[in-house]
Amino acid sequence: MIDILLSTEPLDVSHCINLVQSPECGGIDVFIGTVRSQTKGKQVVRLEFEAYERMAIKEMRKIAEQAMDKWPVHKIAVHHRTGVLQIGEVPVMIAVSAAHRDAAFDACRYIIDTLKQTVPIWKKEVFEDGEVWVAAHP
Repeated sequence: MIDILLSTEPLDVSHCINLVQSPECGGIDVFIGTVRSQTKGKQVVRLEFEAYERMAIKEMRKIAEQAMDKWPVHKIAVHHRTGVLQIGEVPVMIAVSAAHRDAAFDACRYIIDTLKQTVPIWKKEVFEDGEVWVAAHP
């Protein structure tokens, strides 16, 4: 089972974890990305995320499918938010369940690392003294 979500609404951490729970699985690995208050010593005011929605969803599903092919995982949820996010809010969440923890850890790391490299989601960091687009992908 793979659950992909790209939403302007706040992400629900408990719901995401519940999606991947299974009696067959002894481990769930969860990555929760949050908006931090500083980047490279500069005070962050907010982040703004934009996405090429259809392509982003397709690419997130492809990454999850690759993880299921590489590791013996049972369920994967990949949720990402777009729009304006304040300090402390959650822009990305990944949950992976597997019979054993190593597979869940490895698949979760692969998903977040690959997502940041290939999914067409763009992040603008807004500072007290300006702004910059980062993590722009093809």
